Amino acid sequence: MSGSLSERTTTAIREVLDGHVRGWRAIAPFAGPAVVSSVAYIDPGNFATNIQAGARYGYGLLWVVLLANAVAMLFQSMSARLGIVTNRNLAELCREHFPRPAVLAMWAASELAAMATDLAEFLGGAIGLSLLLHVTLLAGMGVVAVLTFAILLLDRRGFRPLELVIGAMVGVIGACYVVELCVAPPDWRAAGAGLVIPRLADHGALLLAVGIVGATVMPHAIYLHSGLTQGRAPARSMAERRRLARYSNRETVAALVLAGAVNLAMVAMAARAFHAGHSGVAEIGEAYRTLVPLFGAAAAGVFLLSLLGSGVSSSVVGTMAGQVIMQGFVGVRIPIWVRRLVTMAPAFAVVWAGADVTRSLVLSQVVLSLVLPVPMVALLLLSGRQAVMGEMVAGPWAMALAWTAALATVALNALLLGGMAGLVV
Repeated sequence: MSGSLSERTTTAIREVLDGHVRGWRAIAPFAGPAVVSSVAYIDPGNFATNIQAGARYGYGLLWVVLLANAVAMLFQSMSARLGIVTNRNLAELCREHFPRPAVLAMWAASELAAMATDLAEFLGGAIGLSLLLHVTLLAGMGVVAVLTFAILLLDRRGFRPLELVIGAMVGVIGACYVVELCVAPPDWRAAGAGLVIPRLADHGALLLAVGIVGATVMPHAIYLHSGLTQGRAPARSMAERRRLARYSNRETVAALVLAGAVNLAMVAMAARAFHAGHSGVAEIGEAYRTLVPLFGAAAAGVFLLSLLGSGVSSSVVGTMAGQVIMQGFVGVRIPIWVRRLVTMAPAFAVVWAGADVTRSLVLSQVVLSLVLPVPMVALLLLSGRQAVMGEMVAGPWAMALAWTAALATVALNALLLGGMAGLVV
C-alpha cells in the first residue's frame, strides 16, 4: 500500500467500510480522534485538582471524577457524531446556524476557555520539566514551547503521525500511573465508597468539584473532536455514516475509560500519599518533594514524567483546538506558531508576576467549567435538529441525559458563584 501514513489510514478505513476487512484489524484505522481528545482529560489541570482533592478529602471526591468522566463520554460521542454526519466541526456549524451576535459571544467565551486551558497545560509541563531536570521554571517553559512546536509540525504530514505521537504519550501517562498504584496502593474499600457515595464536605470541596468538572469535561475538547472526525474519511452514504459513528463510539468509550482510570488513580494516589498526615499538600512541586521521602525518588520521578508527558501532549492538543475554534467561528486561520505564541502569553505572565502556579492551575479549571455550558448547549441544539443531522438526529433518551448533564453543570456553577459571593460579603 503506497502513499503517506495518513493516506494509508484513510484507505484502510475505506476497506473496512466496504466490508473487505473485519475483526480486530478493522478497529485500528479508526483509532485516533478520541485518543487525541482524551488528552484534554488528563492534562496538568487534572493533576492540580486531583492532587488537592485527594490530599484534602481523601477518596471523598472520586464520585465527582467518575460522574464527570461519564458526562465527557456522552458529549465527546455526540461531538464526534456531529462531525461525521455533517462533515463540519461544531464551531463551523455554530457560525452557520446561530445569529451573528451570539456567534461572536460564543467565540469570545471559547477563546477565554482556550487560554485558560493552555495556561494549565503549558505551566504543568514546565513544572514537570523544571523539577525533573532541576532547571528554572522559565527554562522549563522554553523547552516545553520548543517540544510543542516540533510536534505540531507533524501536522504537515497529515493527521496520522500526530495521532500516533499523542497516543504514545497517553500510553506513557497511563503506564506511569500503573507504576504509582503499585508503589502506593490505595485503600480499595475506601476508594470504592468514594466512588458511589456522593458528598461535599465544605465549600472547598465544592470549589474542587467544579474544578474537576472543568478539568474533565473540557470545552475545547468538545469543539476539537468534531473537527478531528470530519476530514479523516468523509462518509459517502448514510450507511457509512452509521458505521463510522459506531466505530467512533467504541473508540470514545475506550479512550475515555483509560483517561478516567488515570484521573481516578491520581486522586487515589494523592489520598494514599498525602491525606493522612500531609493533607495540606496543594502544589505540584510540594507533592513531588513530599513523595520523595515517602515512596522514594523513583516514584517521584515517575510522577514528574507523567506530568511532563501530560503537559506537552495537552499543549499540542490545546493549540489544535484553538485553531478549530478560531477558524470555525470567524473563518480565520492564522499560522500555528502565532496561535501558539498568543496562548502562551498568560502562562508567562503568571510566572513573571510571581503568582501561585498551582492555584492558578486550579482556578483555570474553574474558568473552564464556567465556560463549559457554551459548547454543551450549542452541541445539544445542533444534535437535536433534523435539518442538521438528518436521519441521525440524536434520540430522545440521549438528548434527555445530555440536557440533564448540561443543566447540572450550570447549577453547580451557580452554586459555586453563590458561595463565592457569600464569602466576599
